[in-house]
Amino acid sequence: MSKKNEKNTKGKIINAAWDLFYEQGYENTTVEEIIKKSQTSKGSFYHYFEGKDALLGSLSYIFDEEYEKLQDSLPDDMSSYDKLLYLNSELFAVIEDRIDIDLLTRLYSTQLVTRGEKHLLDSKRLYYKLLRKIVSDGQKSGEFTTDMTVNEIVKIYAMCERALIYDWCLCNGEYSLCSYAKKTMPMFLSKICL
Repeated sequence: MSKKNEKNTKGKIINAAWDLFYEQGYENTTVEEIIKKSQTSKGSFYHYFEGKDALLGSLSYIFDEEYEKLQDSLPDDMSSYDKLLYLNSELFAVIEDRIDIDLLTRLYSTQLVTRGEKHLLDSKRLYYKLLRKIVSDGQKSGEFTTDMTVNEIVKIYAMCERALIYDWCLCNGEYSLCSYAKKTMPMFLSKICL
């Protein structure tokens, strides 16, 4: 099987699973329903995932799919600062509109106790590659401080996003994540701006 077909098959399974999780809840979704909705086979499902619980870590895949769409829509003349705020706003809108808060809470809890792969911290993700490019461009243009490395700034930015999501989950989504981020992210980013 080619790499592209593998990615497409895995992506179909992940997207079908998260759609079903959102529509009918994690507990009410079966592996059989995921296989049917993804139009794949049982063998394909178990090739990529040990079971339904393993799909919780795949949320980063959904996020990176969104970033793939967004990176092409970023205007070249937009400042690096505005690009970071735009990406944050778009990601948080996806979270509020498409991701069940209970699933997001489960994801965070699994990432805290896993001894295996921590998907949210995988530096090879498109998320981190895109952030590194934007921050690097911001440093080259004199927008962002050079007192910190690109990786240090990206780490702080990602930590701030995770903190906002974590707090939103703790508060059971009682406020708008997007609105709150519009107020707080500029405060975080002000520390890296010149």
